[in-house]
Amino acid sequence: MGRNSSLQLIVCFYVLHLLTWLRVQRCHCLVPQRSIMSIGGVLDLVSLMGKQQQIGMEIAVQEFNNHLGFPKMDLKIKDSHGNSAQVIASVMDLSQSNQGLAIIGTITHNEANLASEFSDTIKNIPILSLTSSAVRPELLSPRLPHFIQVGNDINIHMQCIAAIVGEFKWKKVTIIYELNNGFSSDPGLLLSLSYSLRHVGSEIENHLAFPSLSTLSDPKTTIENELNKLKKKSNRVFLIVHSSLEIASMVCEKAKQIGLMEKGSVWIIPDEVAGLLDAVNSSVILNMQGIVGFKTHFIETSEAFTKFKFKFQRRFALEYPEEDNIHPSIFALQAYDATWAIVDAANKSSQSKFSLEQFSENILSSNFDRLSGKTLSKNGQLLQPPSFNIINVIGKSYREMAFWAPTIGFSKNIVNHKIMEINLNNDSSEVFRTIYWPGGLQLVPKGHNNEEKSLKIAIPSNGAFTQFVNVTYDQSKNETSITGFSISVFEAAVKHLPYDLHYNFVPFSGSYDEMVDQVYNKTWDAAVGDTSIVAYRYHLVDFSQPYVESGLHMVVTEQPAKSKEAWMFLDAFTKEMWLTMAAMHIFVGVVIWLIEREENADLRGFGSILWFLVTVLFYAHREPIRRPLARTVLAPWLIAIFIVTNSFIASLTSITIAQVKPSVLNIQTLKERNSPVGCDGNSFIVKHLTEALKFKPENIRKINSMSDYLAAFENKDIEAAFFVAPHAKVFLAKYSCMGLIKAGNTFRLGGFGFVGFSPLIVTDF
Repeated sequence: MGRNSSLQLIVCFYVLHLLTWLRVQRCHCLVPQRSIMSIGGVLDLVSLMGKQQQIGMEIAVQEFNNHLGFPKMDLKIKDSHGNSAQVIASVMDLSQSNQGLAIIGTITHNEANLASEFSDTIKNIPILSLTSSAVRPELLSPRLPHFIQVGNDINIHMQCIAAIVGEFKWKKVTIIYELNNGFSSDPGLLLSLSYSLRHVGSEIENHLAFPSLSTLSDPKTTIENELNKLKKKSNRVFLIVHSSLEIASMVCEKAKQIGLMEKGSVWIIPDEVAGLLDAVNSSVILNMQGIVGFKTHFIETSEAFTKFKFKFQRRFALEYPEEDNIHPSIFALQAYDATWAIVDAANKSSQSKFSLEQFSENILSSNFDRLSGKTLSKNGQLLQPPSFNIINVIGKSYREMAFWAPTIGFSKNIVNHKIMEINLNNDSSEVFRTIYWPGGLQLVPKGHNNEEKSLKIAIPSNGAFTQFVNVTYDQSKNETSITGFSISVFEAAVKHLPYDLHYNFVPFSGSYDEMVDQVYNKTWDAAVGDTSIVAYRYHLVDFSQPYVESGLHMVVTEQPAKSKEAWMFLDAFTKEMWLTMAAMHIFVGVVIWLIEREENADLRGFGSILWFLVTVLFYAHREPIRRPLARTVLAPWLIAIFIVTNSFIASLTSITIAQVKPSVLNIQTLKERNSPVGCDGNSFIVKHLTEALKFKPENIRKINSMSDYLAAFENKDIEAAFFVAPHAKVFLAKYSCMGLIKAGNTFRLGGFGFVGFSPLIVTDF
């Protein structure tokens, strides 16, 4: 019985299990099966960015698949290893899937276009690019009608970098970039950066480009060798404008080892590096101390981000346990939003007959701003440009210093990713009050190598006018003193440079033309002095802006004039005028004497009336006029005396000036008389007089000092002297007060291609 009972129980158990299985199968037959759709992904899973993008896409697909009423999504991700050829091959492979809805990944427009040349099916698949590029709608290939750019416009990155450079007024920079993700295939990106830098008064001095990390057999050695080349150059403002985190961290590590992270250096990192600093280990942060960067701003306090962060950290730890810090970046959020946009569009399209055009429109109208805050237009472009947090790496992490947006520039007003209070007159000096630069420096670095070699700058030591350049030697102190107006102008300009300029003045005893030639021949790095800017010199060297007026002046002595004669004042009036005035004066005096003599004791004598006639001319008469009739006669005459006196002064002044005449009226007279002329023997004037004005060389006297000009005039060695305008002013100001040469006797000669003085002439050095 016991054995039979056991057997019956076993049979009953199997019967019940069979019935239960049949009921479950019947229920499954009654429930419709979920359709399966596929999404392709192409990512660089070797990089930290690619790993984060992968996790973000997987979370989005998992969340979608948890809804039983929706079609089931399958995610197929290909690893490109950061290689462009592998990206193209992966896109072609994923496009062959019959169930493939779309492809997401770090795919540039050029890579997708090249893949479409080999596979026609690609044009029927929407491609969502997560890269930051400068794709413009008018340049999109017609073979890719459904290509959608999800990543930032990299031109805005260039503008942000230029804004930082302009804020600190660095005039020259060195750019470093990695040749991947289409950066090298679009020369417009570097042009955009160059234009943005010029807009803030800066320019690119050096370039350094690294191949993609996957193509380097020994990346650290390659990076070190290239950085050593930069170390020999003077510029110390390094802009990593485009790079993966892995390349950037190696660059910073090697830069620190060879001394390019010391005081005086500047390093700026882009969004694709700064945006991942929350997820790197401490060694990377240690090598980036003092670096400034910018990262895309997004909301980290929302409930949606908190939930995503929890899922992200748990999943990332399971798939990549070797990574130390786990924190989702903007790149994970973008991948998450892009994936959700596709699955959401697929769900909408499954409710009706599938249409590729409708599916693409559904993608564009989907919610891209779940976490990353992006909104796309109908042509697939971002409606609102991104904004960036400006960071400064210090200690074990970094601190956020400011906020930058293309529309308002720098600001500190960041509240929930919106500017609550916009002040267009933000004082950026307050925004960047304290920055810790490489080497622990808190003062803004000048971005120039302090150990660079000093420039050798020639100065004219034999100039005739020491007011501009004066070289003196103190034997007691064994020192050479170099002073003068031109030197002061140069030194004042150097003080305004945004970097330290090391130079040494070297006295040069040759002519100005020889000095310019030696600058051209690289004997000297530059030249400073009262150097005239003339056409034939301008073809050899570069001049600074002129700092005094241009022109060539001729100075001559005055002729012995009639103005030295004692009776010249009589020419002020005609003889008839003099006689009329004298007769009227005597007549008025006699009339007043006749009226006043009976009652005025002061005017009774004949001598009294004569004295009255003299003093009344100068309004100095003291004799009182008592009778009204006498006053009536005198008043009009006093007015007449006032008018005649002023007319006499004006006429006499005119005669005096007219009598001052130059000894030589023009250049033609000098040449016809073979008159000797003088000029500075070291200047361009000698060449100009012989070649342009056709003076005979034997009639030109070369004079080496300002005092020699005066002696030459007095000794009749020269009849005229030629000066550039500043020298003429100095000469006349010194000697005109002595009455030897009049300041009014100068004749300006123009049209010689002479611009002015330049305090600095240089060639490329």
